[in-house]
Amino acid sequence: MNRAYNRFLIVRTDRIGDVLLTLPMARVIKRHFPQAHIAMLIRRYTSELVEENEYVDQILYYDEAGGALTPLLQLISNLREQRYDVVIHTQPRPRLALVTWVANIPVRIGTGYRWYSFFYNKKVYEHRKYALKHELEYNLNLLSAIGCSYDGVEIQPTLAVNNDALETMRVLLKKKGVQKGERIVIIHPGSGGSARGWSYGRFGELAHRLGNISSVRVVITGKKEEEELVNNVISTAGTKALPLVEFGSVREFAALAKLSSLFISNSTGPIHLAAAVGTPVIGLYPQLTPQNATRWGPYTTNKTIFSPVNKPVNCKQCRAQRSRICECMESISVDGVFHAAKKYVGGE
Repeated sequence: MNRAYNRFLIVRTDRIGDVLLTLPMARVIKRHFPQAHIAMLIRRYTSELVEENEYVDQILYYDEAGGALTPLLQLISNLREQRYDVVIHTQPRPRLALVTWVANIPVRIGTGYRWYSFFYNKKVYEHRKYALKHELEYNLNLLSAIGCSYDGVEIQPTLAVNNDALETMRVLLKKKGVQKGERIVIIHPGSGGSARGWSYGRFGELAHRLGNISSVRVVITGKKEEEELVNNVISTAGTKALPLVEFGSVREFAALAKLSSLFISNSTGPIHLAAAVGTPVIGLYPQLTPQNATRWGPYTTNKTIFSPVNKPVNCKQCRAQRSRICECMESISVDGVFHAAKKYVGGE
């Protein structure tokens, strides 16, 4: 191991779940290089996940305040100015590989299986597409290129919850009629298009049944642009569920998850967020290899995972018709998920 490495850059410029599953890399690096300066290159909307992380010293942004990508030359200039010793590409992209090469970062770690892998001078040969390991483990394995092992390091993602955000959500829940002592169960039906999922009808039926359990309040959550989906779930759940799309920040959503007894969703970033704040989770995952729970499931022991059984591993219908209800996912029974949920919240 080269003890001359002092300044590290971790690149992860996609979504909430991806960033959460990358953060433990900083903890592992600090274990091997206690005095290291660690930066992350991310998109602005994921910044609240990183800002209070004790192992990350600096945040750089891949996009401008309006959402457009930072101009190429400006990004190169920013990286050159910082004089990083090592960059780790957890998310291989040709533009990012080019940028760190032109910025002359001495050690550039990335996959050896892309056409642009020549931009990396330390390559790790693992095919993530086969989903034999968890995404978090694939990320951490990149550190083997500089001799960093994660043996003996706690690698489960964790997220501290801001007290102000907790109070904001307590006030909002009270305003919405949630009573003190009620156990909140979050159902989050959206997936952001990242994976095949359960239909809103299944989620609505589950919400209705859970809402009949004494002292349980079901909350259906989503982004503002998912309001129609949330309302569709409510149309089946009826008065047994409360719609909630009023979140001013990722911190507020994390606070709601922290205040809840259970989080239920398809494969989506928020399930990783709920797991990171310590809330039990139930995940509904497709059997498709690139989307399965082996790679993308919540990294926690406090979980229950449902996937289709006796369905084709790479179902052509699942792959080709994203806009239609997925017959494979619909094979997961409401009854099965309901009984799993009762183990977390009690009730008959």
